[in-house]
Amino acid sequence: MIINESAENYLETILILSHRLPVVRAVDIATELGFKKSSVSIAMKNLREKGHITVADSGFITLTESGRAIAEEIYERHLLLSSWLTTLGVDPKVAVTDACKIEHVISRESFDAIKKHVNSENA
Repeated sequence: MIINESAENYLETILILSHRLPVVRAVDIATELGFKKSSVSIAMKNLREKGHITVADSGFITLTESGRAIAEEIYERHLLLSSWLTTLGVDPKVAVTDACKIEHVISRESFDAIKKHVNSENA
């Protein structure tokens, strides 16, 4: 499924917030990302229309199966890439920033190769 970087970031943020908070609302996403609530509302509408989230009448946002799959894939990339870059000697803050950029553009093939390499180093 083709999904843009912005949508991937929103889905990943919802996943991360769902681990920290009992419920996720648009205001939580706006606060986490430093965006205006109006921008987040538009993005949530788009994600809802694409079937990646549901929004309850109470405003609580939940990932659907497709949304969770995308979010977990991006989050796995983020964690592995930032950890790997740090291991290579990159400053942790720079590693996180760079991982955020790389996680959206790297092909599945390249990521799988890096993942295999990193896991073989740690075995």
